[in-house]
Amino acid sequence: MEAAEFCVLCGATDRPLVEGVCASCAADRTVLVSACRQGSVTICPHCAAREVRGHWERAGASRVLTAEDLAPFLEIHPEVGVRRTQWDEVAATANQRELVGRFHVAFRGVLRDVEIPLTVRIVSHSCPDCSRKSGRYYTAILQLRGPADDRGEKAPALRARLDRIWTELVREARADWRNALSWREELPEGWDCYFTETLPARSFAKFAKQRYGIPMKESASLFGRKNGQEVYRVTFCLRFPRDRDGSAARAEDSR
Repeated sequence: MEAAEFCVLCGATDRPLVEGVCASCAADRTVLVSACRQGSVTICPHCAAREVRGHWERAGASRVLTAEDLAPFLEIHPEVGVRRTQWDEVAATANQRELVGRFHVAFRGVLRDVEIPLTVRIVSHSCPDCSRKSGRYYTAILQLRGPADDRGEKAPALRARLDRIWTELVREARADWRNALSWREELPEGWDCYFTETLPARSFAKFAKQRYGIPMKESASLFGRKNGQEVYRVTFCLRFPRDRDGSAARAEDSR
């Protein structure tokens, strides 16, 4: 009779073998999931964006570390399938987190639970967008104004009306347009909204023009030179007329 093959470690004869070792014993002898001793995550203190491989992403995310932040510090065996992951914070200081990762994994049909400690240093650094905003940097202005020939609306009522319109526009606008908005200034004749990028400002202005069926005027002024090229700041002026009841007029086809 042909001798039955057996695991050279545990002696089992009823299990599939790989190079003479059953999956259970191989799992016990293999590093299924590991992590570096210490990692670092760079987070913008203003918008919580993360710096990832030289660029910034996830603006508006939580400042709490997530599995997405910690995944780059892991090394997973190519034959391992991760079924469930849980990270628990066990200690924290202002710029450091002590975590324990718990992983439920499958390896050659065998299930295992793996626990890994990880120390993460938190680096606070302003992202380019927030740096520009904090420095009052802008490339475009979106002006909210009343009709040029309407002298009957008092300044406080005009600003309040335009503020309501602006709130509605911001709520409906795309996220990347809102992210380019830096700050607003209240003026006797309305509001000036400053943007750190011209393209989102232009898109925002066109959206408002179509949304309310109003005229839009665009103008540019020379700001300086960068890399040998002239740099312009662009102004978009939007004028919002009133209906008979005093509310903002809106085009019929924009409903």
